[in-house]
Amino acid sequence: MPLGPEDVAVGWSFSVECDGISLTAIKEVKGLVMELEKIELKHNTSDGKYIHTNLPARMKGGEMTFVRGLSPGRDSNSFEKWMKAAQFGKMGDARKGGFVKIHDYEGNVIKRYKFTNGWARKLEISTLTAGDTKTVDESLTMAFDSLEPEA
Repeated sequence: MPLGPEDVAVGWSFSVECDGISLTAIKEVKGLVMELEKIELKHNTSDGKYIHTNLPARMKGGEMTFVRGLSPGRDSNSFEKWMKAAQFGKMGDARKGGFVKIHDYEGNVIKRYKFTNGWARKLEISTLTAGDTKTVDESLTMAFDSLEPEA
């Protein structure tokens, strides 16, 4: 049974799809931010009163970061390929659209966030420390043109 109105979604149940391909082993998504630009309107009225008003403008683009454990196999070099496409100006290959999906307890999608024209801007490998027992992670920061919620 899907979530009822008294239930809330949980943060650990999500998936990421990019150009129709599911990105595997994603353990964190950061930067799901929708933001409007702001127009500041300042003027005086006919009776001399100063008015300062903020108006909504167009949507801003943003950045989102995907984090996954570094692992051989699967699609382990997909982040690197995506980064190189942008680095060498192959924007037809570099620009991707997709979804971040939030799931309920049964795996049903309850919310989708659609991003458009995303391209790899930064690839970072976690800190390597001798004797550490943490996994090595790779973080890909993607710049996007728009982010919209879908039902």
